[in-house]
Amino acid sequence: MRKILSRLAATVFCFCLLAGAAQAASPAHQALERVITNVLNLIKDPAYANPATRTAQRAKIEKEARAIFDFGEFSQRTVGARWRTFTPTQQRDFSEAFANLLIPTYVNKIDGYNGEQVLYLGEVSSSDGSKVEIRTEVALKDGRKIPVFYRMLNKGGKWWVYDVLVENLSLVKNYRTQFQDILTTGTPDQLIERINAKAREVRAQKG
Repeated sequence: MRKILSRLAATVFCFCLLAGAAQAASPAHQALERVITNVLNLIKDPAYANPATRTAQRAKIEKEARAIFDFGEFSQRTVGARWRTFTPTQQRDFSEAFANLLIPTYVNKIDGYNGEQVLYLGEVSSSDGSKVEIRTEVALKDGRKIPVFYRMLNKGGKWWVYDVLVENLSLVKNYRTQFQDILTTGTPDQLIERINAKAREVRAQKG
C-alpha cells in the first residue's frame, strides 16, 4: 500500500498542474483542463483556507475529481483478469473503496502545488478515436522534467481518465501488482477492507 500511495502522490501532484498547460487541442484535453481549472479555483477560494468552510470546499473538490476519473474502468483494469471472479456487489464495493482511497489522497496532495511549469506535448489517439493519450511534461524548479501522460476513454460522448503514466510507469499496472499480491493469499472482500482501511487513514490526515 505504501508503494501505491507513493506513486499516487506523484500522479495527483502532476495532475493538478495541468491547468498551466497550453490551450486544449481536443475535447478530451478540454474536459481534463476544465476539471483541473475548477479544482484550482476552489483551492484559491478563501473558503478553502477557512477551517469553518474547508470541509465543504473539499467535498466540492472531490466531486470534481469524480467528474473526470472513471473509477469503475480504473478498478477493472487494475484488478485485471481476476475482476471477473468478483461478484457484482464486490465490483461495486471495490470501485467505491478505490475511489475513497484515491480522492482524499489527491485532495491532501493539492496543498503542495507551487505553480510549477507544465508543457503540453501533444496527443495520440486510437485508430477509432475512442481513446486518447494526452502527453504533458512537468518542469520542476530544480530543472528536472517529469513526463506525465493521461489516458482517456470516450464513453457515451464523455471523456474519462482511466490510467495515468508518470515517468512511463502506468498507475494501473503498478496498482495491479500490489493488488495481485494481496489476492494471492486473500479474498476480494479482504482486499476491499484493506483499501477502505487505508482510505480512512488518508482521509483522517487532514480535515
